[in-house]
Amino acid sequence: MHNNFFFLRKLSTSVEHRILGAKLIACFSQNKDELVFEFQGKTSFFIKADFSPTFCCLSFPSGFSRAKKNSIDLFIEVIKKKVLRLRQFVNERSFSMEFEQGWSLLFKLHESRSNIILLCNGSVQSIFRNHLKNDLTLTVEDLDRQIDWSRTYFLNNVSSIKKKYFTFGKKVWSHLETLGFDSLDSDAKWDLIEKTLEQLNEPKFYITKSNNLLSLLLFKEGDVLKKFTDPIEAIDFFYQVRSISDQLETEKRRALKELEDKIGKAEKYIEINTKRLKEITAEPYRQWADLLMANMTNETSNKKVIVVTDFYDNNKAVSIPIKPGVPIQKTAEQYYRKAKNQNKEIDKLRESIQAKKEIISKLINSKGELDTIRDLKSFKEKFGKVKKSSPAQQILPFHSIDFNNYEILIGKNASSNDILTLHHAKKNDLWLHAKDVAGSHVVIKHKSGTNFPKSVIERAAELAAYYSKRKNEMLCPVAFTEKKYVRKRKGDPAGVVVVEKEKVILVKPQGY
Repeated sequence: MHNNFFFLRKLSTSVEHRILGAKLIACFSQNKDELVFEFQGKTSFFIKADFSPTFCCLSFPSGFSRAKKNSIDLFIEVIKKKVLRLRQFVNERSFSMEFEQGWSLLFKLHESRSNIILLCNGSVQSIFRNHLKNDLTLTVEDLDRQIDWSRTYFLNNVSSIKKKYFTFGKKVWSHLETLGFDSLDSDAKWDLIEKTLEQLNEPKFYITKSNNLLSLLLFKEGDVLKKFTDPIEAIDFFYQVRSISDQLETEKRRALKELEDKIGKAEKYIEINTKRLKEITAEPYRQWADLLMANMTNETSNKKVIVVTDFYDNNKAVSIPIKPGVPIQKTAEQYYRKAKNQNKEIDKLRESIQAKKEIISKLINSKGELDTIRDLKSFKEKFGKVKKSSPAQQILPFHSIDFNNYEILIGKNASSNDILTLHHAKKNDLWLHAKDVAGSHVVIKHKSGTNFPKSVIERAAELAAYYSKRKNEMLCPVAFTEKKYVRKRKGDPAGVVVVEKEKVILVKPQGY
């Protein structure tokens, strides 16, 4: 219900108290789904609109650090203009922020169709999410939507009341259904509607969890995690816990896909090698060799097949392939060698099939453990640390991973190596590169007051080896030194540097 009219009505009123008379001093975006506003009054006030495809929500951070690069100013027409009022549209999931000189910003919170629209004297000037073309022709006067909340109107329209009371939304109607609304008579239904309206008009907000889904509600349902009377505090808390929960679910889906892919590959391996095992077992090299030796009457034969008596199977005649002109004894010896190699291959196939079955069993157990994990901390402890990059980090031209709480950065190409080494690495960071071959620059970010652990250096060296021309070697020498000993000469090609002091470690190339 964080985008429901009944909650937005309280939220917009609370926001108005915070920014009335303040000036909008910044409005910028750092990715396609996020817009940040900064207002300056007696104090700074921030609004962040997150319109990601799976979660549309406003939040109100106490501060916000803007990236130095890759952000864009938007709606510059209202920058430095004073907020005159906030207008909540009646029975509508939208409110407008009205500024001086007829300018306004309309916050339309319609889940996947959410948008922020700049208007001047009621006429649309520009929109944040440009693919929502219908918003360019939006008419403000049509946004207020009237509902008759009288008992008489309800009783006259009880059969179609869900359409008439559209502003309740899915959450409220779902709540009413759990209370048995559909099975009540008309008078009892009206009593329940009145009670629900009282709850929706009270300044109480609940963060709840039901069926593993987090919600912000204006009534109690499921497990109540926290209760608020301030809508800004409520939606801020909801945004934080929901974001963490969504991150956990995203990482669980990723981990689950990886597990299922590994199980699928293991099952395919078993299928192929089981088929091969059956084929090998059906090739009776040992039996043929014994029969040739037992029935040998001629030294050689010009035929491609020799027919002998099979004492293994009631003395039936059996045809054995041979090579014309090759002594029968030599052919038998060749079949004995094939039988010996065949037995070795059978043993190896059985061992590998059993090993894959054990791997599948472990992977299935991991899937079961994954289902039981309910928080991000437990996920990190079991399946590795997950770091959610900020928008500024996501656009950097190099890879970033965490290992034992150390950040390791890996260049993507020659120009990326220069950016990483010359502009991002600090003098006390540790710099690594595969010895005497082309490859990625790798940097371990320094932590004040600590030395680089051996395990972290080895892991970074494995990455430097893997992302180099030595990636297919068994062992690779990797040079490492502090960044202050790495420099670039004027005129050197991209990615080429001079190292004045280094140590070398031997590692096995391994990616991430």
